[in-house]
Amino acid sequence: MPGMQGAQHLGITVPNMDEAVSFFVNVIGCEASIKLGAFKFADDWMNVHLNVNPRAEIKRFQMVRCGYGTNLEIFEYGAPGQAKAPPRNSDVGGHHLAFYVDDMDKAAAYLKAKGVRTLGAPSTFTDGPAAGLTWMYFLSPWGMQLEIVSTPKGMAYEKGAKRVLWDPRYPAK
Repeated sequence: MPGMQGAQHLGITVPNMDEAVSFFVNVIGCEASIKLGAFKFADDWMNVHLNVNPRAEIKRFQMVRCGYGTNLEIFEYGAPGQAKAPPRNSDVGGHHLAFYVDDMDKAAAYLKAKGVRTLGAPSTFTDGPAAGLTWMYFLSPWGMQLEIVSTPKGMAYEKGAKRVLWDPRYPAK
């Protein structure tokens, strides 16, 4: 795409704006930023522009900045027929958001101390192109799947790669 520079934000829909912003700021360490008000239209604008029910309403939304990664655009919607459960990774449209951490053990212990539900213990790839990657999934209070990752010595594939995956530690590399 002409002029594409990178991902600017990831939009997520949450059941409660205050809870979500508090979680991303007070637990994850993001910074709260611009708050935006309601979006509601009497015509089909919401369907045409956002592919949602024409009577859907964005009650409020807010941006948060998460370190050196992409921004999050957090939405609180009200909509007829709105699904209340987040998709699983195995569902079409399933997703997760990963945060890079310098020390996996400290980050995992921190999440547990904050009462965050973690899914298993940290796992490390020891073979193949991802060797050196340690990861662990956890859940937000509303059930969104999140992950922490760490590659303090890099991953095996990097040795022969012409260009490595983007890394928040080295944004220009």
